[in-house]
Amino acid sequence: AGPWLNNNQLYKFSYTTEVLVDRARGSKEGSGGYRISSDVDVNLVWREPSSKDDQLIRLVISKVKIESNQSEKKNVLHGTTTESVLGKTSLAALTKPFLLHLRNGKVRAKAFYSYWAEPATIKNLKRGLASLLQFQLNAGKVIENDVSGRCTVEYKAVKGQVMRTKLLDTCKTAETGFTTHSQVLGVNRKSNSVTVFTLEEGFIHSAVAEEMHLLAVNARRAVAAKVVSRQTLKLVGTEAGPLEAAGKDVPGVVKSIDAKLAAVGIMAEKVKTQCKNCPSLFEHWQAQQKQLEPAGLSKATAPRSFLALIQSIRKAPKDEILKVLKSASKTSLPQVVDAVTSSQTTASLDAILEFLNFTDAKGLVLQERFLYACGFASHPNERMLQALLGKIGSTDIKESVVIIMGALIHKLCQRGGCNLPTVVQVKKMILEGPDSTQDESQVQMYLLALKNSLLPEAIPIFTKYAESTVGVYSTIALSALQRYDVKIITDEVKQTVNRVYHQNRRIYEKNVRAAAADVILSSNPSYIEVKNLLLSIGNLPHEMNKYMLSKLQDILRFQMPASKVIHQAMKDMISHNYDRFAKVGSSSSFSGFMAQSADVTSTYSLDILYSGSGILRRSNMNIYGASKGAMLHGLQVAIEAQGLETLIAATPDEGEEDLESFAGMSALLFDVQLRPVTFFKGYSDLMSKMFSMTGEPMNVVKGLILLTDHSEVIQLQSGLKASAEFQGGLAIDISGGMEISLWYRESKTSVNNRGALVVTGNVTVDMDFLRTGMEVSFETEASLNFITTVQFSEYPFLVCMQMDKTTFPFSEHLTKYDSLSSGKPIVLHKHKRQLVPGAEFPLHQENSNMCKRVFSSSW
Repeated sequence: AGPWLNNNQLYKFSYTTEVLVDRARGSKEGSGGYRISSDVDVNLVWREPSSKDDQLIRLVISKVKIESNQSEKKNVLHGTTTESVLGKTSLAALTKPFLLHLRNGKVRAKAFYSYWAEPATIKNLKRGLASLLQFQLNAGKVIENDVSGRCTVEYKAVKGQVMRTKLLDTCKTAETGFTTHSQVLGVNRKSNSVTVFTLEEGFIHSAVAEEMHLLAVNARRAVAAKVVSRQTLKLVGTEAGPLEAAGKDVPGVVKSIDAKLAAVGIMAEKVKTQCKNCPSLFEHWQAQQKQLEPAGLSKATAPRSFLALIQSIRKAPKDEILKVLKSASKTSLPQVVDAVTSSQTTASLDAILEFLNFTDAKGLVLQERFLYACGFASHPNERMLQALLGKIGSTDIKESVVIIMGALIHKLCQRGGCNLPTVVQVKKMILEGPDSTQDESQVQMYLLALKNSLLPEAIPIFTKYAESTVGVYSTIALSALQRYDVKIITDEVKQTVNRVYHQNRRIYEKNVRAAAADVILSSNPSYIEVKNLLLSIGNLPHEMNKYMLSKLQDILRFQMPASKVIHQAMKDMISHNYDRFAKVGSSSSFSGFMAQSADVTSTYSLDILYSGSGILRRSNMNIYGASKGAMLHGLQVAIEAQGLETLIAATPDEGEEDLESFAGMSALLFDVQLRPVTFFKGYSDLMSKMFSMTGEPMNVVKGLILLTDHSEVIQLQSGLKASAEFQGGLAIDISGGMEISLWYRESKTSVNNRGALVVTGNVTVDMDFLRTGMEVSFETEASLNFITTVQFSEYPFLVCMQMDKTTFPFSEHLTKYDSLSSGKPIVLHKHKRQLVPGAEFPLHQENSNMCKRVFSSSW
């Protein structure tokens, strides 16, 4: 069935295992890594008399050599001996005999015998060699235990040769990692493992194994690392060997050979790496804190320091984390809160919860930073959600807590945790929330939490609130419905949304109807739905006619999914005629490409809706990222204003006669809806703000976000382990403002987005005595500004929109390193830097013409 050993015969093999770490396509300098070679003696110790395929085999490693594949100058092993590298104890342990029990060519989980006292690294190297002796002669799929774990393996056999392909995605191991929930921001791993056996007289003449693991950042696949592991076992010769041992069963035979031998198991065990001369978390913080002061947050050094701090926090105990929190300056403390929360370890969560006092209404800034970091968490657990259920002092913080709970529920459900007790409890709370209170801000809070949760059970709630008499409820409900997969939007939902748009039951505000139109057009609209939308143009409020016209034209120009059915409906001359399609106004809808590459496509859209009096009603800016069929809503900044007609003695539009004066801003960042910000509410607040307006924008989001977070241990078949860590950090500052000048009869809204992004990938193969690895990274700093200027001194009023990015740097780095536990490491650095020119993003031609008039009239 499997390998067959002759009695009283010693098989002499040469054995080599090699590990290489490099970039995906290789590099001129060659791969980092090393090769371990040795002689191996194999003989049969005992065979079950009644079953010839039940064999106990003895293996002995000798003449061990460790070599580097680098030139002498870059060779960290130059001038060393095997004993000086491994150490006397480890070398002695590696050359001690060990036993393997094969039954029908297979190893059972516990059927590997060595010594408990041996270092884990040495036992794993022995397991890697032992795993090469396992195979079968017939083709097919089977589950096997070996050093890589419990894996599905596929065999193909031809005369004298067997090919074993290990399906690495199926391997169950003791060490589990984590990864980012978003595919666009995530890391993709491709792996394969193939072993080819050549047989002679029923036993192995040669075994050649090669496995490869390639890890790449989805958003930029050039940031990638590759680990290659090879094993070669070749029969050199045979000679007379020791006699077979007497005994009834394997445990008895093992005991008679050496009472200290134990069944330590064939699967690899965890290796605890001890970092020598590494700084403590507090020392690390002292070295990094300057980079995390607010002044440096738009520089790439901030997210780089943030990522390094997270790695340090993940290894630190609670007391040490608390020490850093307590010693941080007032200005750097919010950034430390970002890092501690993003670390997502038990110790870091305990420390931050002890440090923050949620019953204190004054600690709003730090509490909000903690909550946002929870919302962006890459792999939250139930305990993080549980922590948010405590007592809260501030109303604003309570709103943020509930809204962020929705985001955590979405992520926990994505990871299969929808039935966890705390998740069930919070789901019940937010699903029942909107109907449990009459307080407008509380209903809004629960609806935003449900919008973040994306729970299918929330769809009937959003459908009900879409027809609410309160405009803000309708807008949230409709914008939430637009986030769901089209497949679960039922006919009942569509009928409700159409009723809102066409005002079948009551009059709605323009921005509610515009939100309803967005849902209809993004949910696979039918021919009749589109035809009815076209027929409505001409009967809508003045500016809304223009908005709908612009929306439909944008869908056609940008070839969005609804464009086919719009083309079809426009063949009908009743719905598509000059009278409808010649409507004038300043409202608009426009989409365009921000960046296009083989890895990711980034698009932007700008929707602007004005009231008939010329004052902004709704401005909505969106940025999306798409990669390999996955979509990420990177940013949405929506500014809403209402009830401002009294300022310029204008008549409000239909359905908006009794609206309270209000202006506010809402942000959605990386699929997480944040708590809205109010500029002013009520006429008296508006007047006091207007006279005190400085033109300075109001902060919406500021902080450090862990975007990409991937960590895994790759157990190689050779017994070595590679650890892979990929992290992406973003320092972001989003602010927005609204100015109204009655003197110049001009209003200006601005949204400023500044950010610095760093993504690093680190792959290391670390034995206690020898370490090789590579870090790949890229970084950039960018600024994106969006300004809308409206002059309402004449009619039709002049509107100019500007959206531009500044010139920004982009750089890539590569670092390779080899180090021994004693002696200096050898490090190679390479980097490439370029400047990406700034640009003003194109909008429709009407806008360009209008901007010329606005700026010529302002001189």
